[in-house]
Amino acid sequence: MTALKNDGMVRVRGAREHNLKDVDVDLPRDALVVFTGVSGSGKSSLAFGTLYAEAQRRYLESVAPYARRLIDQAGVPDVDSIEGLPPAVALQQQRGTPNARSSVGSVTTISSLVRMLYSRTGNYPPRQPMLYAEDFSPNTAQGACPRCHGLGRIYEVTEQTMVPDGSLTIRERAIAAWPAAWHGQNLRDILVTLGYDVDTPWDDLPRKDRDWILFTEETPTVPVYAGFTPAETRRALKQKMQPSYMGTFSGARKYVLQTFATTQSALMKKRVSRYMAGGMCPLCDGKRLKREALSVTFAGLDIGELSRLPLQELADVLRPAAEGRLGTGHDRATLSRAEAQQDTRRRVAAGGSAHKAAPDVRRTANLSEEKQLAAQRIAHGLLARVGTLTELGLGYLTLDRSTPTLSPGELQRLRLATQLGSHLFGVVYVLDEPSAGLHPADGEALLDALQRLKAAGNSLFVVEHDLAVMRQADWLVDVGPAAGEQGGE
Repeated sequence: MTALKNDGMVRVRGAREHNLKDVDVDLPRDALVVFTGVSGSGKSSLAFGTLYAEAQRRYLESVAPYARRLIDQAGVPDVDSIEGLPPAVALQQQRGTPNARSSVGSVTTISSLVRMLYSRTGNYPPRQPMLYAEDFSPNTAQGACPRCHGLGRIYEVTEQTMVPDGSLTIRERAIAAWPAAWHGQNLRDILVTLGYDVDTPWDDLPRKDRDWILFTEETPTVPVYAGFTPAETRRALKQKMQPSYMGTFSGARKYVLQTFATTQSALMKKRVSRYMAGGMCPLCDGKRLKREALSVTFAGLDIGELSRLPLQELADVLRPAAEGRLGTGHDRATLSRAEAQQDTRRRVAAGGSAHKAAPDVRRTANLSEEKQLAAQRIAHGLLARVGTLTELGLGYLTLDRSTPTLSPGELQRLRLATQLGSHLFGVVYVLDEPSAGLHPADGEALLDALQRLKAAGNSLFVVEHDLAVMRQADWLVDVGPAAGEQGGE
């Protein structure tokens, strides 16, 4: 009898999460269920705070306690019971922790295939050994540019950024990069003890003194006489008076860099970042990779240039390879036996490895057919993923686009595209307004993507305001009638 009761339905009883008022509701599985209502009515509390949170809680019960601590958990929902609930995947409009290394390519895993494409089928310069996929990643030691460490930009702390107004004296806080309040006063008092002039305009100080104050790596610890004038401080030092305390000096640049690297405060990080001048890395031209990786090309483009193409243009570049029309210009020149032996002796004499110069048989011209087949298979997989993103209205994005610059709606559609390629079965997908920020012309593609997930044997619980999505729903759950205390029914 219980099995019949739960057949094809998710039954929620006594949901009281946030403003929900003992909600009892039955939802069909293998269907598109849309939760509607005004903002604040409680629809997200039902879809995410109750259904998804309970599905996650049940899954995490099977995970080891140690691993469970490392997973961001939604919390235990306030509900009497939920029956017939399958495993759930949430696609929310959440950014997570901002990460400068996260990009469209990494979120969708397309970059992994692109790196393999260049490693296996790229056009190598003469006599260059084969590079592996990790050599094309800016997030590995093997591939990252040594100058910018894979960020594409370099940040420098200069006198101009730290001292914006050279007409001020140190006492008047000419060094804007130094902290305010007591810490900044402490550093100025230490300079008085060290004999530096804090009452002369910054631009009139000797260059040697300015450079030491800003850029020194020394950290001298000296007696500090709080509230003393420079003359009184000199007198106290001469008479060896008991100081107020012992203070340790830190150069302005060191303070900025150390604070930026170690602080847990987003506000403090933002403050010190104002004194750091950023610019494109001159070594990799902002492409984040070593020169060896950038010397390998595919369709005449290095991996950095390919990653900067809009996805619509990227599809045009990949299509010939996916159709088996890869040009023959991808075979790199190989070393003859005599050349290889001579190159090896040269490396050994210079203290290098004898094996590094050995020709890699996987890059020889004899494997051109195999290489063309590999290119066709990889490009075909890439083209399918890029096509899904383009259909969802994201064809204007590039693979190197940083995810912190994306809107929540764009991020959610990226995750939706990834799920379309995962081919999961029997899962509940919980989505938060997937049409947000979507051009009306691309709405049909979004609806088609949702229908494809449903046709694959999954259920979709969608929080949505868009009428077009509501019309496609198999089941509507209207939460309200109003927001806050007036909602939750």
